[in-house]
Amino acid sequence: MKTQESGHQNKFTAKIIVTTHKVYRMPRDPIYLPLQVGAAVAKNKSGSELDLGYLKDNIGDNISSRNPHFCELTGLYWAWKHIHTDYVGLVHYRRYFRGSGAKKSGIRGDIFDHVLTYDELEPMLGRYKVFVPRKRYYFIETLYSHYDHTHYIEHLDKTREIIKEKYPGYLDSFNKVMKQRSGHMWNMMIMEHDMLDRYCTWLFDILFTLEKKVDYKDYNFYQGRYTGRVGELILNVWLMQQVKDGVLKEDEIKVLPYLYVERVNWALKIKQFLVAKFFHKKYDAQ
Repeated sequence: MKTQESGHQNKFTAKIIVTTHKVYRMPRDPIYLPLQVGAAVAKNKSGSELDLGYLKDNIGDNISSRNPHFCELTGLYWAWKHIHTDYVGLVHYRRYFRGSGAKKSGIRGDIFDHVLTYDELEPMLGRYKVFVPRKRYYFIETLYSHYDHTHYIEHLDKTREIIKEKYPGYLDSFNKVMKQRSGHMWNMMIMEHDMLDRYCTWLFDILFTLEKKVDYKDYNFYQGRYTGRVGELILNVWLMQQVKDGVLKEDEIKVLPYLYVERVNWALKIKQFLVAKFFHKKYDAQ
């Protein structure tokens, strides 16, 4: 769906949803579409449906009511079903892809000035089919062992069983990814629309099956978000398999730096990480 614009021919169209559950500052660039996720279950103080003034993920074909478990993936599902631009992406209200200007000058002034813009993205569209954030590294943990120490490992074990049954060709990629010490996280991506369709068809088939196999009634709110977490891990599995199958070339995947627009309490994160690893205390908040 390329458009003709003044001075440019065959520009690719793109839309990136910004998933949020609260009112928050949003980027000015029109490529971004704020989306209230979990709108079907969010209530205000009076018990009525919460309205943040953004587009909601409970319109049309949606899985909004599953947001307590799927997190931002209810937004991805909505975008998959309702956005028809050449490229579709997902970021978070406080985590974005970082624009090229930030590389030259560092993070100075208004941090939102360093969020990726359409003008920065557009020259890469057509050349790359998938954009993902720079990998997050655990160093002393594999993705599997980190999940085991911080969450409930049955989620990944059951996911492996589902993949073995439904997508056996992906099993080797799953095993390899689980042994890695890094991965593209947070369910952040920008994908060519046809590629997104392939990915979401595979992803939600697995996660909807997983949902039926896990008894989560005694989980706290934080641990209840398990399908969203599994989703961010198996994005890496899917990418690896697309390259193996020749659907994607490695040079068609672009890794971009990411940007937090809030201060990160790294001391707390490191403490939680070490306590989980050495004292086997599951995360209860983040």
